[in-house]
Amino acid sequence: MDTIAMILSVIGCLNWGLVGIFQFDLVAWLFGGQGSLFSRIVYTVIGLAGLWCISFLFRRHALAEGE
Repeated sequence: MDTIAMILSVIGCLNWGLVGIFQFDLVAWLFGGQGSLFSRIVYTVIGLAGLWCISFLFRRHALAEGE
């Protein structure tokens, strides 16, 4: 699960980089626009993966303390 969440987060980061640098939304382009059902599903899944990755911060801290 962690690996999948990390891969999806990287995809999201790359998409935001494209938006910021080139004003090109790859997800919207691939799935028929920002408002299409498929694009919204992809955005939601990537957002949930990003939330999952927040837990990495706390797990790393807990491992460093030996818990």
